[in-house]
Amino acid sequence: MPVTEVLISVSEARERILAHVTTLPTENAPLLQALNRVLAKDVYAPFNVPPMANSAMDGYAVRWDDIRGTGPTTPVSLPVVGQVAAGHPSAVPLRSGQAMRIMTGAPVPDGCDTVVQFEETDEMERRARGASSADLTEIGILNPMTRGANVREAGGDVVSGTRIFTAGTLLRAAHVGVLASIGLATVPVIRRPLVAIMATGDELKEPGELLGPGQIYNSNSYAIAAQVLATGAEPLVLPIARDTIADLTTKLEAGLRADLFITSAGVSTGEYDLVKDVLGQQGTMDFWRVRMRPGKPLAFGLLPRRDGTIVPHLGLPGNPVSSMVAFDQFARPAIYKLAGRPAPTHPEVDAELDDTIGPGDGRRAFARAVLTKQLDGYHVRLTGPQGSNLLTSMAAANCLLVVPEEQDIQGIAAGGRVTVQVLEGFEDLLA
Repeated sequence: MPVTEVLISVSEARERILAHVTTLPTENAPLLQALNRVLAKDVYAPFNVPPMANSAMDGYAVRWDDIRGTGPTTPVSLPVVGQVAAGHPSAVPLRSGQAMRIMTGAPVPDGCDTVVQFEETDEMERRARGASSADLTEIGILNPMTRGANVREAGGDVVSGTRIFTAGTLLRAAHVGVLASIGLATVPVIRRPLVAIMATGDELKEPGELLGPGQIYNSNSYAIAAQVLATGAEPLVLPIARDTIADLTTKLEAGLRADLFITSAGVSTGEYDLVKDVLGQQGTMDFWRVRMRPGKPLAFGLLPRRDGTIVPHLGLPGNPVSSMVAFDQFARPAIYKLAGRPAPTHPEVDAELDDTIGPGDGRRAFARAVLTKQLDGYHVRLTGPQGSNLLTSMAAANCLLVVPEEQDIQGIAAGGRVTVQVLEGFEDLLA
């Protein structure tokens, strides 16, 4: 694979990464573990849901012909011959001229075609006179009902033999409920991607450790791991790799069992930026510079496993904002493809810029910004200084303001129209 050393566009970089990513195999997952994963096979209903006609209300099971013409001035009284509870079908049918007390969800007895809810009977009046519900031997129907009222027919939700969900469906909470309703304890889904994450640098310490002179905490691994979790994938956070070829090589080996390997730092042009060099020695490298800001130093290549298979490797920049923005633009689509999900898209809106963005060097810029909806439409302002080391600017943002290459050269004055990508979790801004 020849290495591309010239700057390539964001879209070309994304295409070249995705060309080396394939959807993972299928596994049978316990029902709750299938949430937010992609169904691998069509699912068909083995029986009707509900399996039997049942009552939608607490009330009385009747035959509609027996209450035809009922009204406030022409009530109908019927003898109560039994009671039906959920999970306990009646052993005897309902005959003409009879009523049975019935609870919500209980199977309607044979012969019943209508349920009259308590509120449409004189039960409360009779109980006020001292009768208990168990002692009621007669009930008065006070208001007219339509035939079939409050009866849920068998198969009203799902008909036996029908295809409920197709392969490729992303399973949300309601899907899980439906699958439970047909008795599935496990579900065939695409395996959850395992993403190895490794920060590099002699200056890094783990949170909880004491900082020495010139040291900083490893925030990148945890921000990236959180982004991985947000995609539904499983993060594998590896120990920090130090700035030596030997340590980087050893630590890389630990991540080869993952489906995607992400490193941060070590991909620029400095003397200690060794990740791209190790990548070139241990595997193959495709490119390492992208025409974007922040995130220009971005390495991508392939690392071989001992069995001959390969692991795509994405080398993110070391600055924390650059790392998070590059993850969003490149790693997130790769993880979605591994998981069998459609390519992720951020909702985009046109907004009026309330700040001024100065001219740049012609790269596609992703500025951290705050989007608001006002009477005259959407407005957007920067979170403040845009240094790629300012992680709080990412925490303050609800969107990325996208400045195309040609606009970046000229800059954008306040009042100009800009395109904004709404970040995941802030979609309610568009409501």
